[in-house]
Amino acid sequence: MTEDRYKLSFTTGALLLREAGVAAPIYFECRDWLEVRRRLDDENLLQARTVSSARRLGREVIQRLSELTDPEIELFIESTAVERGHLMWVAACRRYRLVGEFAEEVVRERFLLLAPTLLPGDFDSFVRSKAVWHDELAEIAESTHRRLRSNVLLMLREAGLLSEAGQIVPTVLSGRVSEVLVESDLRDMRFFPTQDVSAAKEVV
Repeated sequence: MTEDRYKLSFTTGALLLREAGVAAPIYFECRDWLEVRRRLDDENLLQARTVSSARRLGREVIQRLSELTDPEIELFIESTAVERGHLMWVAACRRYRLVGEFAEEVVRERFLLLAPTLLPGDFDSFVRSKAVWHDELAEIAESTHRRLRSNVLLMLREAGLLSEAGQIVPTVLSGRVSEVLVESDLRDMRFFPTQDVSAAKEVV
């Protein structure tokens, strides 16, 4: 079995768009994630019902936002709702390799093969195939597996990549999102159901 274990803590929230909208401007003011975390916790800026929930959400949103570059975070602050969804999807895929591989190997692959429907069973099959090489997947409880599956599908819907009916939605990134992503890592286009990079670079 590989020692490169998957992180599986993406059961907290989905894309965390609201939380990122609170945390990103604070980071852009101070450029210090520890200070962002302190303010989120001390001032209960995420308005969670319990202290433990607030801390968990704060930790998770900072871990995801810290996967974005400063230009990507700056764009997130001034972006549209659609652009924010795309940027936070990239952040989740970078943070969680399992999510990124599912995006590339299942979602984008099905889109390219003109099989536009994504079912919960597709995630189950994907995890089973990875579990051959990853004990951490083979050993998770069924309840944890369901939460992982539910959250991945919810992330896809919140990012605008999957319809409520389970249809994969072809992605056309805005010109400025394409620009910052290509500047960071052109390979990140693989996280989206697009034909190729040129298609992703069209302006919406």
